[in-house]
Amino acid sequence: MNKKITYLSEDSGGTKEQLSKLKKKLRQCQKEKEEYLIQAQRARADLVNFRRRQEQSLEELRKYGQENFIRELLPALDSLKIGAKENQGVKQIKEQLEAIFKKYGLKEIKAVGEKFNPELHEAVEQVESKEDAGVIVEEVQKGYLLGEKILRVSKVKVAR
Repeated sequence: MNKKITYLSEDSGGTKEQLSKLKKKLRQCQKEKEEYLIQAQRARADLVNFRRRQEQSLEELRKYGQENFIRELLPALDSLKIGAKENQGVKQIKEQLEAIFKKYGLKEIKAVGEKFNPELHEAVEQVESKEDAGVIVEEVQKGYLLGEKILRVSKVKVAR
């Protein structure tokens, strides 16, 4: 099984034909090596991109799950705000719930005194007021953002 390796040089006794075949084979091997290297680099880049897309997808799923859960709890928060006006215990529960929501990125939409913005506010009534036309004078229902996404628009009364 021992094969003897022979080396050919341009000035040795090897024929030019043998040398030409070996050079051609060497060029072909180098070309294949380059192709395999490019394929490996592409595969590595595809894997990195796939992992990044998966991480983004998981993050979106997590946020979507939070969004639905928080959206369902908002009416309970509204009720706690009403009850907190008369009961100190309910007020503490409301504050705890608000702190948890804040930790997860929930923000209140500013309304009273702000210019009406149809992306953030829903006008339920126009009222006579000393304020300039289009300014929100009363908030009927609080609106919320989760991060930069609107969870619920504010229901407001706007000055005429």
